Amino acid sequence: MTGPPAEPEAAAPLAPGALALPRDIADFTAREDALALLADLAGDAQPAHPRVVLISGQPGLGKTAFALHAAHTLAPLFPDGQLSLDLGGMSATPLSARDALGQVLRALGVADRAVPAGTEERAGLYRALVRERRLVLVLDNAADEAQVRPLLPGSGPAVTLVTSRNVLPGLESVHRLRLDALSPGEAADLLARIAGRERIEAAPDATAELARLCGYLPLALRIAGQRLVARPQQPVSHLVRQLAAEEHRLDLLATGDLAVRPAFALSYRRLPAESQLVLRRCALTAGHDFTAAVAAAYAGLSAARTELVLEQLIDAGLVQLATPERYRLHDLVRLYAGERLGVDEEPGAVADARTRAGGWLLDRAAEFGLRFDPDHAQATAAGAGPHSGGPWEGSGPPVPLTEAARWLEEEHTEWLAALYQAFAAGRHREVIATAEAMHWFSDRLLSWDLWTEVFQLSVDSARACGDRQAEVVHVNYLAWTYVTCLHRYQRGTELAGEGLELARRLGDREQEGWALSYLAAGLRHLHRHREAIDAYGRAGEAFGTVTSRSARIGRLVTLRGAANCLRDSGRAEEAVDYRRRALAGALELVERWSSPLMHLMAAMTAHELGLDRAALKRWPAAEKAYRQALTHYEAIGRPDSMTKTLTELGTALIEQGRADEARELLTEALTDLSTDGPRQSHRRTG
Repeated sequence: MTGPPAEPEAAAPLAPGALALPRDIADFTAREDALALLADLAGDAQPAHPRVVLISGQPGLGKTAFALHAAHTLAPLFPDGQLSLDLGGMSATPLSARDALGQVLRALGVADRAVPAGTEERAGLYRALVRERRLVLVLDNAADEAQVRPLLPGSGPAVTLVTSRNVLPGLESVHRLRLDALSPGEAADLLARIAGRERIEAAPDATAELARLCGYLPLALRIAGQRLVARPQQPVSHLVRQLAAEEHRLDLLATGDLAVRPAFALSYRRLPAESQLVLRRCALTAGHDFTAAVAAAYAGLSAARTELVLEQLIDAGLVQLATPERYRLHDLVRLYAGERLGVDEEPGAVADARTRAGGWLLDRAAEFGLRFDPDHAQATAAGAGPHSGGPWEGSGPPVPLTEAARWLEEEHTEWLAALYQAFAAGRHREVIATAEAMHWFSDRLLSWDLWTEVFQLSVDSARACGDRQAEVVHVNYLAWTYVTCLHRYQRGTELAGEGLELARRLGDREQEGWALSYLAAGLRHLHRHREAIDAYGRAGEAFGTVTSRSARIGRLVTLRGAANCLRDSGRAEEAVDYRRRALAGALELVERWSSPLMHLMAAMTAHELGLDRAALKRWPAAEKAYRQALTHYEAIGRPDSMTKTLTELGTALIEQGRADEARELLTEALTDLSTDGPRQSHRRTG
């Protein structure tokens, strides 16, 4: 057995030029916080443990440039030398730990004949040599933990900077420094340092767009800057126009021996086949970020397996965590993954993946949307409805409303893209069914412009099918969208008129009632109050001939709408009378069908009664109505419309001389307004 290495009698000088640091980059930009962290770490002259910093991140972030710049910056603190060694982690045959140690030992002045043969012996000699030396060692482009461990000092003042595209999760007792893309301001500054500050500052808008198209990735920004330097006669906007074409962007992000595509290719080629598949299929997702379940639908794997692969892709620096449960691709990585999709897979396989995932997304969207349909929800509660889940997620009982709403909100980009794909493929019944399932849920998010897209697609699909009944229903939904979500009242009244004509032609009294109610809502906002009140009256008559739950809700909507018109036109006493009748109807609906929708209707009606009474300066009565509204809001999980009631209640309390109580309530309202995350909204009001 070979014994431990002999203790060196004296530290040999560094071999001249061996593993010397490459030159620093004069235009190095940003990373001040990371550099400050390294400076603090290096400032300790007698560290308790060896200082090892792992610098990781996706390809193109400038990890090597950062490590070398840091080593040059720290050089005065480490007079015994600064060394740099490329470990070749992305090459077909990375440098072995044994060979790396041989190079480092020779750079430290050990003669060839004195370099031990074995890896362990070389590592022992290396640790002995650096125990008392203040030096910086850059280990660039590490492949894995096994390659790096033998090169780490056991003690002493040396600092080791390791760069790797992989996070090397098994490497223990190291300081981890993960680099991210630059900020927009930092990206513009880097472009200015490369291409000339005067030229860049003369075109701020084009520069900002150029930085965005480069994904704020230092490598891409450097290439763009060098292209500008090589073409001084071309404005920045010219390069922006060229890069705007996604199909050519990676081709253009290459100059000389600098290129973005090969940087990604090095990492891609080292992935297992399954990881390559998942990365490619992630390029099919429509959103800025996505869940493992959505990626699984495209990949055709289980959600659990896909999540595991995505975690491996994070370790490889090709996928990023957007939130604890959501993943994202850098824009340029997404383009590269899309390229590989076209090269490595048959078009038919890609089309099948889109269809399969799109079908799953629309099925899930419809299922979750129907959770807000009071009739369907009652059937589901009785065991007649579908369950959540699918071929990629398993199944189970119906999900809670809050979870259904969260999924529909977070995945709206995905299911909307799937809806467009279904329409383009002529799957019109699927489009209509999905939009129909969404219409109750749409009331919760009135600020979404996308409802116009959803219901325009369903109207077009109904017309493509020649389904007049579906057409009148979805024209009415579209009219509601223009009046309530877009506040384009003239267009909304025109659509409501189309719906009214269709409904009368079909003899559909319920749809006639909805068309009249949306017509009235548009007229009210156009300040045509007399016509609006008349239309609400005719809507109520139409609803009165129908016994469905939807028609009962419609009658309540017409009473509330008429009351709003009366209050707006200065007839507050009459408004109170209408509103009392509306509230009585809402409470009856709550009694008969206790559901979130019915509580929401009651809450909003009580809130509006408070506004009517406030208009008459009846502050105690207004307070009573607002508190009644809050009770119903609490029953459905405190949606954002509750904040308006808290604010109005605070005003009523102030008017009654109860300022302290009002202050507490208004503070709560402000807290609610500041809360992060999706906000809910309320039932279409007319």
